Amino acid sequence: MRCVLSISVCTLALLLASCQNKEQHSTTKTIGVALLTRNHIFYKDLEDGLKEEAAKFKYELIITSADFDLGKQLSQIEDFVTRKVDAIIVCPVDSKGVGPGIKKANEAKIPVFTADIAAQEGEVVCHIASDNVAGGRLAGEYMAKLLGGKGNIAIINQPAVTSVLDRVQGFREGIAQYPDIKVVADVNGQSVRDKALQATADVLLAQPLLDGIFGINDDTALGALDAAQQFKRTHVVIIGYDATPPACDAIMKGTSLKADVIQYPTKIGTATIESIQKHFSGTSVPAVIPVEVGIIDRDGLLKMAGK
Repeated sequence: MRCVLSISVCTLALLLASCQNKEQHSTTKTIGVALLTRNHIFYKDLEDGLKEEAAKFKYELIITSADFDLGKQLSQIEDFVTRKVDAIIVCPVDSKGVGPGIKKANEAKIPVFTADIAAQEGEVVCHIASDNVAGGRLAGEYMAKLLGGKGNIAIINQPAVTSVLDRVQGFREGIAQYPDIKVVADVNGQSVRDKALQATADVLLAQPLLDGIFGINDDTALGALDAAQQFKRTHVVIIGYDATPPACDAIMKGTSLKADVIQYPTKIGTATIESIQKHFSGTSVPAVIPVEVGIIDRDGLLKMAGK
């Protein structure tokens, strides 16, 4: 009898342990991630931040890259919905165009979070990004300082995404107090180096008295630098945005690219997972979480390098 009782207790213990293991397994959260790209250092760092923080909570990440293709990104979001993930993170290719995908997730009751780039349609729990208005303002103020408060400026833009709209808004605010600084061109460089080169070349041909260029990201700024060098317009001051290694290298070499707004994409990644964890736990999260930015020039880079 004692033996039978012992076996029954052991069997019960095993069943309880099995149930606990199943319960633990079932509570593992899966998060779908639709990045803009994986080929840019910014997004590589952002992805590192996502992975590092997700590991703390044992979240499973399904990471995809849209490669600047809206249709591809919408398919990725639809796949996440089909797989019934617990949350979705999107870095939109197009702030408005991504709306139908987010709405499908909304219909499926899957919480959506945006990182770096905001969406203009659909319901998003929280948007986590650099304070791009503040960053643009820093760029505008630094441009005004370099130009002595006067000159003709071009903006090489990419108006399809909200983060860029914010940067340009901040930049215009930064130069607004200098009436002798005029924006004589605002063109779309599509956020990639070769397109920005061509857009800048067109501006340089049309504006022989151009003094400065604001590039909305570093691929844009480096494309503008390529054009300025090809046209031998090395006096044109260029301010970029991102502080990627190639841009910092150009600043260190004393080229026309004089400064860069510096972002902290790893922090954006970790803050995104933190906001998702709070949401899962029932804690309310703010609609927007801004991440600090700064500006770096050659002197700043030399100090960082200890020189």
